[in-house]
Amino acid sequence: MPPRFAYWTIIVDDQPTAFRAKEHDELLPTYRQLKEKQPSAVMMWYQSGRLWRSQLEAHDAFTAARREEDRKKKAADGPPRDRKWRPGGTHRDPRQKYIDAKKAKWTRFKKKIREGVERRDLKRSAAPEAGGIAPDPKKSEE
Repeated sequence: MPPRFAYWTIIVDDQPTAFRAKEHDELLPTYRQLKEKQPSAVMMWYQSGRLWRSQLEAHDAFTAARREEDRKKKAADGPPRDRKWRPGGTHRDPRQKYIDAKKAKWTRFKKKIREGVERRDLKRSAAPEAGGIAPDPKKSEE
């Protein structure tokens, strides 16, 4: 069985005993018997190399320490980064110029297509309509 790193233990005369348990209730009968003979006996929670009065006290201390750590980290980071930030000297994406070039090429292509459609529509509206069929230039010469 692996060693436990968080458990309840009984302390007698500021010295730890071999009595350990994960649950408080498991250790309570032993603690009561020791308390009769050793009035200095105390049950404490051991976690992360320290003794605590309760699990809740240990949890609160670690939560407060984590919040403080996060606050210091955010203060040291400086201003928040935008979506385009990248690691490196300029903090920009080296591929961005190619992405922009492709986007510009696509925009030009769409513009050219739209202009072609507009020209075709203008030619259709300017052409004389002869019953819905345009006259054939070869037949008019005959």
